[in-house]
Amino acid sequence: MGRIVVISTGGTIASRWQGAGFAADADGREVMATAPLPEDITIEVVDLFSVNSPRLTTAHQLTLLRTVHEVLADPGVDGIVVTHGTDTLEESAFLVDLHHHDPRTVVFTGAQRPMGTADGDGPGNLYDALLTAASTRGLGVLIAFGGRVHAARGTVKTQAVALDAFADPSKELLGKIGFGKVTMLRAPQRPEPLPLPAMPEVPPRVDVVMHHADGDPVLLNAAVAAGARGLVLVGTGAGNATPEIVDAVRDAIARGVLVALTTRVPAGPVTEIYTHGGAVDLVAAGAVATGTLRAPQARIAVLSALLASEDEAERVRILRRSVSSDGPALVTA
Repeated sequence: MGRIVVISTGGTIASRWQGAGFAADADGREVMATAPLPEDITIEVVDLFSVNSPRLTTAHQLTLLRTVHEVLADPGVDGIVVTHGTDTLEESAFLVDLHHHDPRTVVFTGAQRPMGTADGDGPGNLYDALLTAASTRGLGVLIAFGGRVHAARGTVKTQAVALDAFADPSKELLGKIGFGKVTMLRAPQRPEPLPLPAMPEVPPRVDVVMHHADGDPVLLNAAVAAGARGLVLVGTGAGNATPEIVDAVRDAIARGVLVALTTRVPAGPVTEIYTHGGAVDLVAAGAVATGTLRAPQARIAVLSALLASEDEAERVRILRRSVSSDGPALVTA
């Protein structure tokens, strides 16, 4: 079925007991030794780094993105599996997907239980990811977890500790894995991929601010004062806040800050329904509505737009394209 490169980055799938809790400790070869291999697959391992995923930085993620592109420069590679901590997996997978222009599949996976435990889910997830990487094409970046296949775009961690950790709350299941077979149920929609960005010496700061009852512009203004070049406002409902926050968003945009608007509601799109500080006013002030993308992936979209261009209008155009799910169904089995 092919030659698969496994890029190891740490996470629970590579974690062992450290005396007070678990932490990433094992290298990629140790992780691979825990899992059975699908038939006719050969494996190569790249040990990129080994960290708990809450500690990931933009520099880590951009290094991962460039490594994926470097691996795929070899035409003999048939697919990639990335082992990753679950806390920020949805961010890294979406970043890679935004820049993925190759028909070969990149599959992210991980575990909810540490390696070496009797009921560990890492080996099964890794087997499924290898099988998915070897048997699919043209689907962009995928997440294989708990016997299910998810598109990177829109998929978030929905369970803190349960084994079925990931889902896209706004869409139907993409695929499933069982009995040595991957079954795709629908095709993911993806916009045209972005070019590979340069590695900045200092990545742009992108902050996330959530609205709530009694919410005011203090934290949003503090982020701008701290040097944020991008902001994600997490609104209530369909993407709503207050007139005071609308004014703060307008002021931030006037200062060159790129602002995206999402919602704290698990499912459904940001929608321009309400005024008096609602999404109608926020979008009119210049915020870019992110559809069904939630805060972590909206932040990645803002980051990617900032890295793609120095022109403010072009950044807005790139952000609008990146948050849209409109695009061809890219499925070639």
